Amino acid sequence: MGRRTSLLIVTTPLFAIAAATATPALGADRQDISIAPGRLGDAAIALGRQTGASIGMSDQSLASLRTPAIQGRMSAESALRILLKGSGAKAQRIGANGWRIVRAKSPPPPSAAPAPIQAAPLADQPPAEIIVTASKRDTPLPRYAGMVEALDSSLFTSGEASGGTATLLARVASLSSTHAGTGRNKLFIRAIADSGVAGPTQATTGQYLGDMRLNYAAPDPDLKLYDVGRVEVLEGPQGTLYGAGSLGGIIRLMPNAPNLAEYGGQMSAGLSATQHGDPGGDLSATLNIPIVSEKLALRVVSYGVQDGGYIDDVNRGKDDVNRVRTYGGRAALRFAPGDGWIIDLNGVYQHIDGDDAQYASRSVGRLQRASAVAQPYYSDYLLANLRIEKQWDSLRFVSSTGYVRHILAESYDATQPNGPPALFRQRNRVDIFSTENRLVRDLDNGLGWILGASYLQSTSDLHRSLTSFGTAEVQPAIIPGVPMYGRGMAAAATGVQNMVNEATMFGEASFEPVKGLIATVGGRLTNSRLSGEALDPVAALSFSELARAEAQADRSETIFLPSASLLTDAIPGLTLYARFQQGFRPGGLAVDDQRVRRYQNDRASTVEVGARKGVPGRDLFAASANIAYTDWRNIQADVTDRIGLPTTANIGDGRIYTVEGRIVVRPLRQLTLDGSAIYNDSRLTQPTDFVRMLSYEGRSLSLPNVANLSGRLAFDYRTTIGDDMRFNLSGSARYVGKSRLGVGPILGQTQGDYVDTSLSAGLTRGAVQYSLSLTNLLDSNGNRFSLGTPFDLRTDYYTPLRPRTVRIGLDLAF
Repeated sequence: MGRRTSLLIVTTPLFAIAAATATPALGADRQDISIAPGRLGDAAIALGRQTGASIGMSDQSLASLRTPAIQGRMSAESALRILLKGSGAKAQRIGANGWRIVRAKSPPPPSAAPAPIQAAPLADQPPAEIIVTASKRDTPLPRYAGMVEALDSSLFTSGEASGGTATLLARVASLSSTHAGTGRNKLFIRAIADSGVAGPTQATTGQYLGDMRLNYAAPDPDLKLYDVGRVEVLEGPQGTLYGAGSLGGIIRLMPNAPNLAEYGGQMSAGLSATQHGDPGGDLSATLNIPIVSEKLALRVVSYGVQDGGYIDDVNRGKDDVNRVRTYGGRAALRFAPGDGWIIDLNGVYQHIDGDDAQYASRSVGRLQRASAVAQPYYSDYLLANLRIEKQWDSLRFVSSTGYVRHILAESYDATQPNGPPALFRQRNRVDIFSTENRLVRDLDNGLGWILGASYLQSTSDLHRSLTSFGTAEVQPAIIPGVPMYGRGMAAAATGVQNMVNEATMFGEASFEPVKGLIATVGGRLTNSRLSGEALDPVAALSFSELARAEAQADRSETIFLPSASLLTDAIPGLTLYARFQQGFRPGGLAVDDQRVRRYQNDRASTVEVGARKGVPGRDLFAASANIAYTDWRNIQADVTDRIGLPTTANIGDGRIYTVEGRIVVRPLRQLTLDGSAIYNDSRLTQPTDFVRMLSYEGRSLSLPNVANLSGRLAFDYRTTIGDDMRFNLSGSARYVGKSRLGVGPILGQTQGDYVDTSLSAGLTRGAVQYSLSLTNLLDSNGNRFSLGTPFDLRTDYYTPLRPRTVRIGLDLAF
């Protein structure tokens, strides 16, 4: 086994450089090298791993150059010479064991291209290597036991980057969401969904920026995807490697790292027009600055996005009230002192302002509602992270430590029939400190091990208030125990604070008991210390009642999550696997009918079997399929109490069957056809007394917010025009089937059953790209989400798709 180094994904827009350097003597050593024919970007990654060389790339377009196979014993320099022969690129030496691949001054004539690559049909070319970095062991895709969706930056236009999570929802059939508004949605993978109401419970889907956790007891922060090199979605519980809050799976965003060698950047601008609504626009800029060549570099991203409104409020006489503005940015500082060390300091800030709620009422009219008051919201997100990596041969140490502050402030129309206008507000502040340290031995053949320890501290403060705008001195109460002052004076309603401290040890190892069969076993031991208290309790709550609830919340829990999988690739080109994994969420305190109550932890266990053939988008034919069964015990769910306020409770036990599949075909080298579908059958099999008290009868009920059937059809066409222009055309249609808003008759409204469509085109000439995109081509009025205000759960509220929207964009790289 040759020495290796950790390389960044080569889809970095301007440069992919080694994350660690090897000893100087290695550059001239002859070593066993085996690289399949494919793309230069993937060949550079494989060569870096097999030789320990630091290999960079000055231009993203070079990554797509075709390269021949290499097999034999040679030096890294000799291998590079073979890879680049006739490609129009050359390698420049950097230091004792580094190279930068640059474009040659004069491109060679067509006849100079390697004959085997031009002559070989696409079907005869082995797939280039794709690495599942979210496995934390850099596992090659053919040897990863599970369903994974990997999206690289070449698939995102600047317009799609401005869409944030909405872009991922349009591309991944197993991913679903509530639609309360940008920055306040809950994300679900497969059918692991608790409810659509935002409460203090932890998310079922883990979200990460690199190695840093993005959220805990809060909705999706919806970070924009500018300068993100890759997104990976891992399906099913990921408790062993990611711990609490990954019951459904994880979403991992991997931003492009600073380029240590060259200045560069990109700017983008777009204007959009929405039928029936206001115009919008987006701006972004990325700048990369090497401060000390090959040692220290800074990368900065900034952006601003305005989504025009399209909902009219007929009661207040206002049009297009639901405008949303987002601005933010990221900064990354990379220091490479040498000897295999990489130190990254990262910061993120994003602010979202929503002028009003996103819902309408069918009885009022299309894209219309009648509200007594505006319902604005905002999200304020801050992240800081320090990541340290050290590389020795096939051994790697990674330490990631960071802090997150996430504030989400929401408001709901609490006006009662024949009553004065009233507004209910809640503000949730979540503070997270986390650190993880792991030692990894990740080999190119998917074997190896990981051993780590982590600590997390999360505090969630949920404050609530009620404001009446009436003028009468005595007003009827909306929430028992909460006074109605009138004239816009706010009265505090009972809130809650939840604190979690988690100390964890985890490990996983893969071995090959017989050739072609890989077994993986792992486990995670977590001790959670939980505590909680009431905030601003109303006078109706007795001291003894509060003390009893808080005493119940103050406890310690120790949980062990095992995992195991078997995988075989003994049949050439085909991967078969079986997997068992668990996930959990700790308990806490919630407010129910102005009472503080404890809810307990829940746990999901999933058994799945699947198959995978080929690499999507690169092979002539690629397919994957999966069948999974999930047993979900003591389900936590954000529901509504009898007053209509959001609360959290254990609603019982459930089970979920999932069947999904995907087929990707390349009938032409320039054309890719992609089809995927997922079917979910979810049931609440043993409801708790809390659910029965909501007038529920019977013993079986569908779990909320995830459609029983969803699917996606898409095409992507890319070609060259002349010598210096590239053209691409892509389109998709996604069907989202029927689902229910929540559990029980009060939250039993149906939603979904619509088709969302899009079409986009781009023309690139040199460093400039022109783009045109259309979304919701059919101008569908489909219902994405049936929740309006929790104080009125019987009106025919719906959240429509954004009407037909056209965007023109311009991107400039420098």
